[in-house]
Amino acid sequence: MNKIRYALWTSTILAASLLMSGCQLFTGYQKIDEAENAEAWAGNIQPVAGEVNIACVGTYHCEIVQIDKTLIIAPDSHEPVNPAMLSTLANNTEMTPLTSKKSIKIVPLSDSAMPGLTNYYARVLPAKREVHVNFYPENNVGYVERFAMIHDFADSGTYQLRAYQEKASGNTGSLLENASPEPLCIELYQGSVVQRQFCKQLDSEHQGEFVETSMAKNTTKENADATTKKAKV
Repeated sequence: MNKIRYALWTSTILAASLLMSGCQLFTGYQKIDEAENAEAWAGNIQPVAGEVNIACVGTYHCEIVQIDKTLIIAPDSHEPVNPAMLSTLANNTEMTPLTSKKSIKIVPLSDSAMPGLTNYYARVLPAKREVHVNFYPENNVGYVERFAMIHDFADSGTYQLRAYQEKASGNTGSLLENASPEPLCIELYQGSVVQRQFCKQLDSEHQGEFVETSMAKNTTKENADATTKKAKV
């Protein structure tokens, strides 16, 4: 089982498809707007004033399994641990605002790229949070990448963790290095701005760990799109 690196992070998210420079998004989990057949699905994130929305994207499926000490989605059943946490948007009515920093609600967002599973996003009030996410890079529930971070969600708004594979810049290196899988990376967005980036390490010192990497600040969607027109989807 791969080791999980707990890292500190600051935050944000984006609910549209996006290719980053020198990286490649996975092709699964692109169904945010395909919720016609499920009345309970929100179809897209529904902001509530003063609240923080946390979502994940980029692999066939991903789940926010825990926030702070509270379990959210059971990794075995892939269903909410506590049905009372469910918050739905029925008959186009507004969601009831949260009243406590301990309150956590999850909203069915859309159908997953994995048949029979549902994508959810979480609603919390601004605060420093520990968030655990399971990513499924392949259409296989047996292959999961576990990711955990601590972040101060000081500002309300929508935050998103986006997974992608870092593409090699060239064919330099040994045959073994070139044959190795491209590492999985995860970026934290607040709106359209990348706040942090974490990549899985293939070196012997940090084998299997997600390590925060240095990056230029305020990388926006527009800047990324301008430099990745040739990237494969």
